[in-house]
Amino acid sequence: MRTLYVATHPEATHHVEGVVGGWHDSQLTRAGVRAAVSIAQALRAQIPDGAVVELFSSDLQRTLRTAEEVAELFGVKPVLDRRLREKSYGEAEGRPQEWLDRRFIPPPAVGERMDHDEGVQGAETKASWAQRIYAAMDEILRKPCEHQIIVTHGGSLTCIVASWIKMPIESAGYASFRAPSGSITTLREDNFFHNRQVVSLGDTRHLDPAKTG
Repeated sequence: MRTLYVATHPEATHHVEGVVGGWHDSQLTRAGVRAAVSIAQALRAQIPDGAVVELFSSDLQRTLRTAEEVAELFGVKPVLDRRLREKSYGEAEGRPQEWLDRRFIPPPAVGERMDHDEGVQGAETKASWAQRIYAAMDEILRKPCEHQIIVTHGGSLTCIVASWIKMPIESAGYASFRAPSGSITTLREDNFFHNRQVVSLGDTRHLDPAKTG
C-alpha cells in the first residue's frame, strides 16, 4: 500500500502583498510558519511511528520552509526538486496581481489549451508545466517507499493529481484540482488492484483548532 501526502505551502508574503507568485521566491508569513507546524503535526499523526518516510519539496523558500517543519518531526532530509515549483509566470512574477490580470489571455473554451500562449513574456505553457511535474512524479513513484510526502504549490497540485491518476498530458487541458493554501491531499494505491485513489483533496482541518482539538 502506497500513500502519498501532498501538502501545499501555507500563507506566503506574495499572498498578503497581492503580487504574482509563480517562481517569485516569496517567504512564509508568520501565520504561514504556524500553519506549516500544523501541517507537520497532522502528517505525523497520520503516518505510523517507525514507518520509512520520504520527503520531496519544491526548492522555493515558501515550500522549503514548510518542508523543514515536516523534516524535523520525521527526522528526514527533504529532497529538493525544482520541477515541483509552481507554474512560471515569466515577467509577471513579483509584479502586482492586477498587472498580470490586465495582460492575461485565458485559454479558449474549445481548441488548443495545453500550448496556449497567455500573453505574458517568459510564462510557461500548461504543457511545459505539466511535463516537468509528470517527470518529477515518475521519478518519485519509481521508489518503493510506502509513505511519501510532497510539499508543493496550489497550482502544481493539479498536475500532481493528474499524473497520479495517469491522465495523459494531452488530456489535462481542462483539469483543475483546486486546494487551499496549507492543505493536505492524500493519494493511495492499493496492493491488490493497484487502483489509485484520491482519498482526500485539499483537507484543511488541521488548520482549524475547533476541528482538530
